Amino acid sequence: MPKLPDRREEKVGGPVVHNLPFPKELNPETLAGLKNMGPLQVEQRYAINYLHSYGQDSPFFAGLTNRIFLGSRDPETGYAYATPRGHDMYSGNETQWARIPDAGQVHAFTVCFFGSEEFLPETPFVLILVEFEGFDTLFLGRLMGVDPDQASLDWIGMKVEARYLRNSQLKPTDVYFVPSGA
Repeated sequence: MPKLPDRREEKVGGPVVHNLPFPKELNPETLAGLKNMGPLQVEQRYAINYLHSYGQDSPFFAGLTNRIFLGSRDPETGYAYATPRGHDMYSGNETQWARIPDAGQVHAFTVCFFGSEEFLPETPFVLILVEFEGFDTLFLGRLMGVDPDQASLDWIGMKVEARYLRNSQLKPTDVYFVPSGA
């Protein structure tokens, strides 16, 4: 019969524990005081594989992967969305795919000094609302090639061109904008 291990293997690393006060000596007084101890906080990495579907928006992301910018349009009214919608918000009609031009202009902008974990290392950065000829709504995207510390109202109306990540991440951030001619 093989010898069974009599102890568990120890691993290096592991979670970081916050708020771990514990008395060095255990006696009735310190044991009674444990019920007043605050909760432990355990910090550890957590990762999952997540499978989700883009459903009816799949052509939008496939388009970005192929450097084609798609929006949607109500075939009856012609109302066009720079962000894809399956149905028109006014008539309820099913929309059709429409190609958005690669050139537009800045409608509004903001400089972001804080961001999600993914974008925090890139702060400050500039987000813009882009308007496109023939489209009734705006598209939110990133403006590159400008200095966030030199933000100016002169940017409103600036002509911009779409650029695409070479290695698509299948995210809306696969498209970004630069000043025209940059």
